[in-house]
Amino acid sequence: MTSEEREPHRETLAQLEAQADHRDAEQTLLAAGWTRCGAGDWAIALRSPDGTAAARISPFDPASSYSVALYRQAAHTRQVPQLFEHRRLAGGGDLQIMEWLRPVPEPEAVAFHRAIAAREPGVADLVDVVRRIHARARRELPWFGPELDDNPDNVMRATDGRLVAIDLFGADGPNLYATVADDPDLVVARIPEADRRFMTEIPLTATGPWDPEVRDAMRAGLAAADARKTRPTVS
Repeated sequence: MTSEEREPHRETLAQLEAQADHRDAEQTLLAAGWTRCGAGDWAIALRSPDGTAAARISPFDPASSYSVALYRQAAHTRQVPQLFEHRRLAGGGDLQIMEWLRPVPEPEAVAFHRAIAAREPGVADLVDVVRRIHARARRELPWFGPELDDNPDNVMRATDGRLVAIDLFGADGPNLYATVADDPDLVVARIPEADRRFMTEIPLTATGPWDPEVRDAMRAGLAAADARKTRPTVS
């Protein structure tokens, strides 16, 4: 994409204030003519007015920076999506604007994942970048997913016909959210409040949203743990 073609996306992001969160990002894009086109467990998707780009907006996604690193460092393979813009959002959210992609038949997606797992020659360069970033994320990020996400939906086709892998990295959601319920003090100790403010607002369209009382209980548990952490000790 040329600098001129990137400009509309930059102009849109320029409308977001420094402390914009996921709600602000969605409303800004909708006001600019983008349309909702999908949702997953961690993020929603919008399509640009000209149909050439998609925006991925997440309320909370601690692993997103590693996906962005993959898209940038493996761009030469052309087996990851072209990333136009990226911005971290207030409260732990994330906004990515990338090229528009289409789904592929499941057998084709499974074969691509199998090639990645086996480091077949056609994807060797991609796999080397994936492994390097995944190893770093495992060292740095609490509750990072131990394995690559081989969901067939994570393989898509670009408009020029090439297959690309998206969202290979992710947080270990079941373990993380179980810890929120069972040991919120540990979550508070390891993830700053500013990076998890909206962690109960992820869409969960694939595995099902939480019941309101479950969501409220997680928020209350985290708030109480935050209060305990900041309460002064008495000598």
